[in-house]
Amino acid sequence: MGAFCYFPQTGEDIRNMLGRIGVASLDDLYSDVPADFIYKGEYDLPAAMSEQQVRDYFESLASRNTKLKVLVGQGAYDHYVPSVIPYITSRSEFLTAYTPYQCEISQGTLRYIFEWQTMICRLTGLDVANASMYDGPTAAAEAVRMCIACTRKRNTVIVSKRLLPNVLATIRTYAKYPGIKLVETDNLKESVAENAADLAGVIVPSIDRYGIICNLEGVADYVHQAGALLVEYCDPSALAVLRTPSEWGADIAVGDGQSLGIPLCYGGPYVGFMACRSEYMRKLPGRIVGQTSDASGRRCYVLTLQAREQHIRREKATSNICSNESLMALWCTVYLSIMGPQGMKRVNDLCWSGAHYLYNALLSTGKFEKAVDGEFLKEFVLKPLCPVDVLQKKLLDAGYFAALQTEEGYVAFCVTERHSREELDRIVKLVEEI
Repeated sequence: MGAFCYFPQTGEDIRNMLGRIGVASLDDLYSDVPADFIYKGEYDLPAAMSEQQVRDYFESLASRNTKLKVLVGQGAYDHYVPSVIPYITSRSEFLTAYTPYQCEISQGTLRYIFEWQTMICRLTGLDVANASMYDGPTAAAEAVRMCIACTRKRNTVIVSKRLLPNVLATIRTYAKYPGIKLVETDNLKESVAENAADLAGVIVPSIDRYGIICNLEGVADYVHQAGALLVEYCDPSALAVLRTPSEWGADIAVGDGQSLGIPLCYGGPYVGFMACRSEYMRKLPGRIVGQTSDASGRRCYVLTLQAREQHIRREKATSNICSNESLMALWCTVYLSIMGPQGMKRVNDLCWSGAHYLYNALLSTGKFEKAVDGEFLKEFVLKPLCPVDVLQKKLLDAGYFAALQTEEGYVAFCVTERHSREELDRIVKLVEEI
């Protein structure tokens, strides 16, 4: 086998293949590449290492990282990850699985996608959910395009300024080239009245950029009176204790599944979700897995619906998303199945009590003032009365990533079930020392 000692083909196999295509050697396969572009020297590769040496090398690199406790939310939350999840999702049948086009050999993949869809429907209260999206911001942008497709001849979408900045930025990017008119506003009712004739949809958060739980009472009524769709951007973990998008009258719900036990991972991979009312099912991007019976009457799963124009008529497609992050959807599905309704409620109880404890304790230091009104669940903002750079450095030097500054000059904190009361007391003490 010579230099290719890890190839499964023998030397005879290679000679037979070369003979079949009429080529004398492997080098002849590159005969159309100019000689000047072919490197003829020796590669500057390091000496071979034993397995232990390789482990030691990478551990030495990892030790140079600064490990911080994260107390910042803004769409990505440091929730506890049960150890069974990486074990299950690392199994080869899951880790290597791709889009399940051939249902007869993809029953396992199809089943967990079906379970993911079912759990998203239970969390949102809506009728149908798709396989999965790339992340929360792109799911929101896809929902904007879906509103245009569902209402036809209308081209305006109103977007609440209280959405997270990265969600707003992604929506702007997706809307720019199709020529969708975006209206960003703090006054939804007034903007709906002004744009009613051309209004396709309105997108609002369930929890805003400051961590405040939004009161959406009556919003669906005046949006629907204008003939438009209401989209709600949600934190799925919080939906275990908050009113669902369905209860608020939303037609579409989107968000990021990261809060369902996915580690922060420097920003990804995450997974978006999208659910809607049944009448809009055929405009959902991606694909939908359904349950049926085989010829023997046994339960099985199939790709029930997929918008084929995504592949063959791209210019007429509602969306051009043709893949999904089902491995991360599996991650969230395992998390939800382990936690169950009571576990999800307990997580939110711990977040709420910890966040309110830290909020009140920080105010008592005299270093902050109240910034916004409203009830919050796990993240909040305060108006700093001390230099923000000094505050951030003090926390950073102690191993905490917190007090992220917002555009308005506020600072954001987030508390999850991973943060003990003792840890919160240490943060308060650090602030008092400024």
